[in-house]
Amino acid sequence: MHRPTQTSTTKQTETAGGNGKADWSRTVLTPRTAFPMKADLPRREPEIERFWQEHRLYDKLQQMRRQEGAPLFVLHDGPPYANGNIHLGTALNKILKDFIVRVRSMEGMRAPYVPGWDTHGMPIEHEVIRRHRIDRHQMSVLEFRRRCREYALHFVDIQREEFRRLGVWGEWERPYLTLEPAYEARQVELFGEMVERGYIYRGLKPVYWCPRCETALAEAEVEYRDHESPSIYVAFPFKDGSGAGLDLAAAGASMLIWTTTPWTLPANQAVAVHPDHPYVWARIAGRDLVVAETRLASVAALAGEGAPAVVRRLKGFELLGATLMHPLEAREVPVVGDDMVSMEQGSGAVHIAPGHGQEDYEVGLRYQLPVVTPVDDHGRFTELAGPYAGLGVDEATPIILRDLESRHRLFHSGLTTHQYPHCWRCKGPVIFRATEQWFASVDGFRRQALAAIDQVQWVPSWGRDRIRRMVADRHDWCISRQRTWGVPIPVFYCEGCGRPLIDRRTIQAVAAVFAREGSDAWFAHEAEELLPPGTRCPECGSSRFAKGTDTMDVWFDSGSSHEAVLTQREELRWPADLYLEGTDQHRGWFQSSLLTAVATRGQPPYRAVVTHGFVVDAQGRAMHKSLGNAVAPQEVIDRYGADVLRLLVASSDYREDVRVSTGILDQVADAYRRIRNTLRFLLGSLFDFDPAQHQVPLERMQELDRWALARTADLAERCVGAYGRYEFHVPYHEILRFCTVDMGGFYLDVLKDRLYCDAAGSLSRRSAQTALYHVLQVLVRLIAPILVHTAEEVWQHVPGPKEAESVHLTRWPETARWRDPERLARMEPFFELRRQVMRALEQARGEDRISTSLQAELIVEAPARLLESLGAGPETLSAWLMVASVTLRPGADWHVEVEPTLAAKCQRCWRYVPSVGEIPGRPDLCERCAEVVASGA
Repeated sequence: MHRPTQTSTTKQTETAGGNGKADWSRTVLTPRTAFPMKADLPRREPEIERFWQEHRLYDKLQQMRRQEGAPLFVLHDGPPYANGNIHLGTALNKILKDFIVRVRSMEGMRAPYVPGWDTHGMPIEHEVIRRHRIDRHQMSVLEFRRRCREYALHFVDIQREEFRRLGVWGEWERPYLTLEPAYEARQVELFGEMVERGYIYRGLKPVYWCPRCETALAEAEVEYRDHESPSIYVAFPFKDGSGAGLDLAAAGASMLIWTTTPWTLPANQAVAVHPDHPYVWARIAGRDLVVAETRLASVAALAGEGAPAVVRRLKGFELLGATLMHPLEAREVPVVGDDMVSMEQGSGAVHIAPGHGQEDYEVGLRYQLPVVTPVDDHGRFTELAGPYAGLGVDEATPIILRDLESRHRLFHSGLTTHQYPHCWRCKGPVIFRATEQWFASVDGFRRQALAAIDQVQWVPSWGRDRIRRMVADRHDWCISRQRTWGVPIPVFYCEGCGRPLIDRRTIQAVAAVFAREGSDAWFAHEAEELLPPGTRCPECGSSRFAKGTDTMDVWFDSGSSHEAVLTQREELRWPADLYLEGTDQHRGWFQSSLLTAVATRGQPPYRAVVTHGFVVDAQGRAMHKSLGNAVAPQEVIDRYGADVLRLLVASSDYREDVRVSTGILDQVADAYRRIRNTLRFLLGSLFDFDPAQHQVPLERMQELDRWALARTADLAERCVGAYGRYEFHVPYHEILRFCTVDMGGFYLDVLKDRLYCDAAGSLSRRSAQTALYHVLQVLVRLIAPILVHTAEEVWQHVPGPKEAESVHLTRWPETARWRDPERLARMEPFFELRRQVMRALEQARGEDRISTSLQAELIVEAPARLLESLGAGPETLSAWLMVASVTLRPGADWHVEVEPTLAAKCQRCWRYVPSVGEIPGRPDLCERCAEVVASGA
């Protein structure tokens, strides 16, 4: 209904002046436009956050639930890396966690949130070196570690405030940090438990190696990206024929291999073929070559030939036992067989370098091939590489190609673009390099790990299959790193015989020292100061030991958190009810936590795992500064406020990638305004409502008000259910629809006549206010997990006594008494009528027959059964439809006629009513308004 702009905040009465004009500024009850709920979120939200902190509301909530004996719900925080400001991805993660913690609290659970940070590892070392321009090899270890610690703690403080600014509640003054002595000590103990069970061993195996960062990498620390590599075909001449008596050597034939890593050829120890696949001896471009039959056409095409002449066909197993000459050196290499040889590309033969690849290493184990690694920590060839010594692997590649060409061993050379592992920190390509490392043998407990995965609830469900495939294919976990800033692997080496010493006594001794002094003690003390008194080597009896120089993988650090946090904090418990992280953590924290837990306890450390996607731009591209599409959370907060960012998270199906752009944020901000404006109207309409005095019992409330409460109960049921299933986009859409369609688009508009023009204390007006009061009480709770600041601001202005000093100390609203599916169903025919009427009114306006719906007289024809099901008479329908009158007539189908009314307009309520002009002394008021004005109500 259209109403004149009002600015008053009080109830007023009419006086008529001698000029015949009425002073209506004292006749209409209006909401408080001075109500302080103005948007201005960037300014208002910090004030609300200070209120939370000053009143220690998070602590009060935990204490309250503890006193209630509430069941415990533990969401264990996956520690973000303390390196730089947060980005939208970390904001998404923390907001989702806050949603869940608040939801569980609203359900009546005790849901503590202990945030944590990952504070060790290469990225911090890298930044300290870059920022301070230092050479870590020229600085004492303890000094370098001190700088790394300061850097990590600096960003812990920064990120803590950034997370708080998102409205996230938690134990911010008592977070867990992986650099804390107690954490490091428990991590070492966990490592020791895995040693006792025989899952930890030291071995020479190829691992991902970053030559720039000079360290081994775990699988979770590499990223696969497009990379351009050489694509070469190399001939290995036959020295002796195979067991089948083939005279390949006498014919000058060669086995043709394909590789994209020419730099590994100096480490070659064999050539592998597939025993069960057919091969051919063929003449291609004047050469006698052996290739897989299915690859013959592709190989011939490289030489520009059509169908080459086949000398003989043979099975792969016939080639086993043959001897080849190395293409670069005067040494022999055998032909071996393995099912891993692919026929999808290349030549069907693979050169084997056990020191430079996992599959090659496994083949080498079966055939007892030497593990040769002529590459050092910096990615440069050692003396074992002969003429290539001192060259980096990339520098050596063109020289190796030149040498192959000069020896007539290079059949074809080109380039190929393929997915290749890169270091997650420096972003450069890694190499595969065999080094002495410490490993956790996943083979030792894989079956238990797979069984544990099946015990967990995975949301979305495909998360189970994703992590299952990764664990099923994993054999070992390289847990040692050649870094300084981390938790040392507590191993000692006998200076007499070189045997490593690592057992329960030594590990417990180291853990006790770490608990007192932190892991700096490893570098501050000599070995004998760390070891138990009287320790001797069980092999040679020596009492002199050297400390190991490796540190633990940071994924072992964070993967120990279930022990170092859940079992050590009194407010938590093992296992956690929930882990929640991005999809990349199936190979990261989800997996490292699972492996350490299963290895030591035989059970998963979590009951459920929720996974979210990444933050991308409007086109679905990953956000990067280089693309110019990155958006910082602080930019969003400064412009829109944290609640709008939280609403964006809620509006998205986080199980997929979440799109963010200015346009999307503007749309979400508009949705926020619609919700906020509904709340403002509710509060403003209750300015003179005292729940203790003015509430109307449900049975005395008007029909439309009871429908509003039934619809509110339905809303609450839908939202609470979806919240419990972690489907936050459902409450977003349900609440937005409720505010814009049910309330703003219908109910509140219809209600304005009663609220503004009925007598202040009338039953009709108090019925409306009672409904609005209950709607507000429900709505403020339903938005509380998402719009945390807005909900708090609303709560502080809800009239009447409050059950708690903060909305975040309350529980879900009780709405069962209003639930009325039958009433909602009875209103459906009316809403169908309303849709028909809206179309007819719009047409009448377009034809200039009316300017407002209040001028319209409706003649409605519809089947009699539909008219009977409306459940309301013409007078009620005219009020609900906001028209002058409604006449109902039976008809074959819906038909609505609109005629302009001849009734006069009441100057107080603006309705067109026949009684206007008939009231003595009140010629321009309707009967209702005249009575209200006369009574002074």
